Parts: sequence; structure tokens; C-alpha cells
Amino acid sequence: MELNNKKTINGWAMYDWANSVYSLVITSAIFPIYYNAVTTDTDGSDKVDFFGFEIINTVLYSYALSFSFLFVAAILPLLSGMADYAGNKKLFLKIFMYIGSVSCIGLFFFTGENVEWAIICSVFASIGYSGGLVFYDAFLPEIASEDQFDRVSAKGYAMGYIGSVILLIINIFMIEKHDWFGLIDSGLASRVSFLMVGLWWIGFSQITFSRLPDNVFGHKPTESIFVKGYEEIKIVWRSLDVLKVMRLFLVAFFFYNMGVQTVMYLAASFGAKELELESSALIATILIIQLVAIGGAYLFAHFSKIRGNKNALLVMVFIWVFVCIGAYFVTTENQFYALAFVVGIVMGGIQSLSRATFSKLIPVDTQDHASYFSFYDVTYNLSIVVGTFSYGFIEQITDDMRNSVLALILFFAVGLGFLLLVKMPFHPLKKE
Repeated sequence: MELNNKKTINGWAMYDWANSVYSLVITSAIFPIYYNAVTTDTDGSDKVDFFGFEIINTVLYSYALSFSFLFVAAILPLLSGMADYAGNKKLFLKIFMYIGSVSCIGLFFFTGENVEWAIICSVFASIGYSGGLVFYDAFLPEIASEDQFDRVSAKGYAMGYIGSVILLIINIFMIEKHDWFGLIDSGLASRVSFLMVGLWWIGFSQITFSRLPDNVFGHKPTESIFVKGYEEIKIVWRSLDVLKVMRLFLVAFFFYNMGVQTVMYLAASFGAKELELESSALIATILIIQLVAIGGAYLFAHFSKIRGNKNALLVMVFIWVFVCIGAYFVTTENQFYALAFVVGIVMGGIQSLSRATFSKLIPVDTQDHASYFSFYDVTYNLSIVVGTFSYGFIEQITDDMRNSVLALILFFAVGLGFLLLVKMPFHPLKKE
């Protein structure tokens, strides 16, 4: 198909616009605040009953996220191999989209007493979001030329930040002025926002599905897609033996992404519990991060064009180390805002550039883009499992979130070390 087609690229980026409302409203902003509020007793107790087990509310949420990403990591390789063999990446993307969006709609029915329902919906929403990413990402090298990977990837993330901020602002206004909308209280308004996330995700995804090709390489399956899917992923796995640069990059990505994703998922909980910030302050912080991230994505895409992907990533990971050091010592609201500004710059850049960098590492003559991206996304998901689980576990045994931040510093430092070993520039087909 034609590469760098503006309509196709805009349609692809629209999925970032559609699904990013989940990562902002559900995982980073309104849901964590609502969840903490309705699961904390009037006497300040933060323990909840989950199927007969008593556990700290934020620890339970951390473990639930860890489980969802672990599950996705287990199923993605086979599904991506099946998608490559049958040429139906778009179908798999649709399936995961509906799983995630319908689960967000299900959170509307969480009132505080039914914690089990909230956790189940949260897990399936996370599965829908993270599971769809591998098929979405795999379209990048099929719709853009290599020299456009950084820019197109940045465009996708920028669209996601813009779209999610728009819906978040609408949701905040609705929560603050709930009586204007005929809603009895801010709690109900928060639940309506979860409903809106699901509908937004479903609605705007249709633009993506109408513009992305159904079967780029015209594959026509003649055998069992389960058997061939397994064979496809075995072929890609064996190819990693000669793709040393890709292996080193994935190890580096595993460690530094642990820190990045944990900060994204649990920053609001940190602000609420350690700094005792009001909901309005937490929302303001999230908005700062998202708005600044738009510029950060394009800033580091431009930086990589001048200095190369490796140097751009090294600079960002180095900044992340100091962000964590700052988070450990932060004590005031203004310090938290300043830290959020820096987080926004490097968050937008490191996410978009990591995806673009991996795209450049995929052999140029392959048709197994989903299979290759499954290793990227499995690494992505496993890093979140380890990151969020470690964060929750350290908080549980020390009863102090600040100790969890120290683990993030270690993750970034190790990622920085492995990234230094990655030899770039490179040619994807060159055997290192």
C-alpha cells in the first residue's frame, strides 16, 4: 500500500485519540481519585474486603493492574502470530477495543461497596487497552517510511494527549458543576465520566477502522491460524538470535519503562496519600503532564532527527532518574507541580520515541510486524507488572510510598546502563 498517505496516518493516529482517554481518565486521573475516596472509611481506614481478603485499597489496585498486564503478556505472542498469518490485525484491534471500552462503561456501576466489580472491570479495561496496542503499533511500519517513524509516532501520542485532555476537562467541569447536568453529586458525575470514556473510545475508533487497510500483504490463510500463529512467533523468536541490537534495546526498554509506566499509573495515588493533595490539585497535575507531553513528543522527535534515537533516549532516561530523586524529597504542592512539568516533557518523548526506535529495528523485508511488536509489547506489559507490583509490595511491607520511589530510581539506572550498550546508528538487517 501507499506509504505516508496523510489520510491513513491521520486515521491511525486517531486511535491514540480514542484510547488515550482510558489511560488518562481511568488509570491516571479521575478513577484513582474516585476509587481511593469511596474505598476509604470515614475513620481514615484504607483497608478493603476483596472476596474475603483484607488488603490496602491502593495495593489491591496495583496488584490488579499487575495481573492484567501479566495476562496480556501471556497471550499476545500467539495472537500476534495468528494476526500476521491471517492478515487480520485490524480485527484483533477491534476485539480488544470493545473489551476495554465496554469494561470502562461497566465502571459506571461501581459505587464503593462492590469493590470486586470495580477490580474486575479495571482488569478487563486494562486488558483491552494494552492488548490492542500491539496490533495498533504494528501498523506503523506498514503506513509510514522509516524516515517518518519518529514524526508519525509522535503525532499519534500528541493526538492521544490532546484528545484525552479535552475529555478530561469536560469530565472535570461536569464533576465540579454536577448540578448543572442534573446529577445528584460529584460521585455520580465521576461514574458518568467512566461511561463517557467507553463511548468516546468506541466512537472515535471507528475513524481508525475505516481508514486502516484490512490486509496489507493480502494473506490468505489455508491452515489452522492457531498452528500457524505459533509457527510465526517461533520464526520471529529465532530471528532475535541474530538481532543483537534489538535484544539489547528490549532489555533497556524493559527497565526504564518499568519506571515510566509506574509513575504514570500511580502518580495520582502518591499525591493523594503522601502529600494529601486535594482532588483539584491532582487533576491540575495530570493536566500539566498531558499538555506538556504534547510538546515533549515533538521536541524529542526533532532532537532524535539531529542527534539520533539513542542519544535522545539517553537524555530522557537520565532526566527520569532525577525526577524520581525529586519525587522522593518533594513535600509541597508547588514542588509537585514543577515535577509534573518535567515528567510531562520526558513522558511524551520517551513513549513516542521508544515505539519509533523499535520500528526501525524490525527487519525491513519482514511481513511479521505484529509478531515483532508482540515482543515489544510483551516487554512493555511485563515491565508494568514488575513496576506496579514492586511499587505496591514495597509500600505494603514498609507502609511508605516514598520507599517505592527508590525502586524506580534503580529501574531507570539499570535501563540507562543497557541503553548505553545499544549500538546505533544501525541497519536492521545487519547481523551484529
